[in-house]
Amino acid sequence: MKNTSVEMAVGIFVLVGMVCVGYLTVKLGKMEWIGSNNYILYARFQSVSGLTKGAHVEISGVKIGKVDSISLDPERQVAMVKMKIENGVVLTDDVIASVKTAGLIGDRYIKLLPGGSDIILKPEDMITETESVVDLEELLSKYVFGGV
Repeated sequence: MKNTSVEMAVGIFVLVGMVCVGYLTVKLGKMEWIGSNNYILYARFQSVSGLTKGAHVEISGVKIGKVDSISLDPERQVAMVKMKIENGVVLTDDVIASVKTAGLIGDRYIKLLPGGSDIILKPEDMITETESVVDLEELLSKYVFGGV
């Protein structure tokens, strides 16, 4: 009788431990199965060369989100970027999104420059003001072949 109660206590302890490890794995791995603490915004760019899924979205050097996906807008033939922004960040409709490079040969990220409007973007809204990535190869070819 006493062995059964000890085995039951050990079993419950192991089960609780496994649930805790699973929860920590999901939270520390930044998986979003249990709950989401961000919202989605979209932006259209002429070029997002070098930008990848998972790239940072920053304001003033502070990471506020990440790029969730990059696709082609079939109507306008431009790149459509889907971004996940943290819930506490409030952006207005005149925010400017730019594709920037971290360092000389670094990764691409999206830099947001806040505006001064009173109209706040809601989840699933579109950022209308965008600046595409500066293509160094195109600039060099213009300079070399006299297009400047």
